[in-house]
Amino acid sequence: MPKLSRRSAIGSLFAGAGLSAFDAADAAAQQKAGNNAPIAAKDNLKITKLEMFLVKPRWLFLKIHTNAGITGLGEPITEGRALTCKQAVEEIAPYLIGKDPRRVAHHWQAIYRHAFYRGGPILTSALSGIDQALWDIKGKALGVPVYELLGGPTRDRVRVYAHAGTPELMKQAMAKGFTAFKTGPAKRRPARYVETPAAVQYAAEKFAELRKTVGNEVDIGIDFHGAISPATAKLLIKALEPYQPMFIEEPCQAQNHDVMAEIARGTHLPIATGERVFTKWGFREVLEKRAAVILQPDLCHAGGITEVRLIAGMAEAYYATIAPHNPLGPISLAAGVQIAASIPNFLCQEQVSLGEGYIKKPFTVRNGYLDLPTGPGLGIELDDNALADKINHDWRNPESYDSEDGSVVDW
Repeated sequence: MPKLSRRSAIGSLFAGAGLSAFDAADAAAQQKAGNNAPIAAKDNLKITKLEMFLVKPRWLFLKIHTNAGITGLGEPITEGRALTCKQAVEEIAPYLIGKDPRRVAHHWQAIYRHAFYRGGPILTSALSGIDQALWDIKGKALGVPVYELLGGPTRDRVRVYAHAGTPELMKQAMAKGFTAFKTGPAKRRPARYVETPAAVQYAAEKFAELRKTVGNEVDIGIDFHGAISPATAKLLIKALEPYQPMFIEEPCQAQNHDVMAEIARGTHLPIATGERVFTKWGFREVLEKRAAVILQPDLCHAGGITEVRLIAGMAEAYYATIAPHNPLGPISLAAGVQIAASIPNFLCQEQVSLGEGYIKKPFTVRNGYLDLPTGPGLGIELDDNALADKINHDWRNPESYDSEDGSVVDW
């Protein structure tokens, strides 16, 4: 049998793995890694164990172990359903044990399609965390960042935004280097289906104060959180238009893309949605109905790195941009940064933790941006000593009721 060249061997490997969307870039990255890659393509690499642990404040971390000592990190979590997601991953584990982790796209297909009842927030979140960890292993095995496997960097830095709802908090965040923010509509009580002029004016006035504080060179998105009725959302958006928010996020319940599309047609402000939309099939409907021009897939919910890369490609065809959702931990942030570094239509990355007290080298904001990580895989390492006092939590979703009549209100 004739001896295969290194180039041919790489091509054969990825053709066998079924990575048609990524094979050329992947092979090039492996060649770039050369002899520095810890694991050669032909070397045996098998998954040996999946390990999970609850991490405060409300996260779930996954560590996938291999026989080569390489481990991959992921966050398979649905907020408030950590134990349910943990169980879902444990049910998937027998499929993964003993298999080569480098066949990432193949494993995505098997985990998703071999479930007769496909998708949904729990199963897709479990798959998302697994997918992140598999990409982390693959990058570490080849000795390159994940973005090198996705075609190489499309930018040198990644813009991030912070959560801040008061002028004081925005000033503090700006002092730390942030130039973009997200807040919610100010309110004295839970929103009603039909709101008073006073409630709409109050929300607009408070947003105007934020705009005055930071000026017009800073971006401020506003998240309705799907808790505003379509009728009130239209009034509130009109009142906010003079202050030009960066985007209006989830102006109504995210499940009804027709209503969101109607709202989008009534304003020149960008509409954003996606944290409660799963896989390419969910985002296809958003794009086709023109319900939003800013898509916010969550790397822990939408299908992981594999799927969000495809969603970004779909969005590009509709001239839509990607702002990954992330109210979670540093593994989620690291996965989002890898996506941001590898797509052309990236807008801004959400974050609530840069990793202090969780990873060995936390991210650093400079003039509103993060530098691209240069380490292999996701580019982060957990700080086990710092994590010791953060293991386990019993976080639950808030239960909110109207103070006047006792009825359930959206969180």
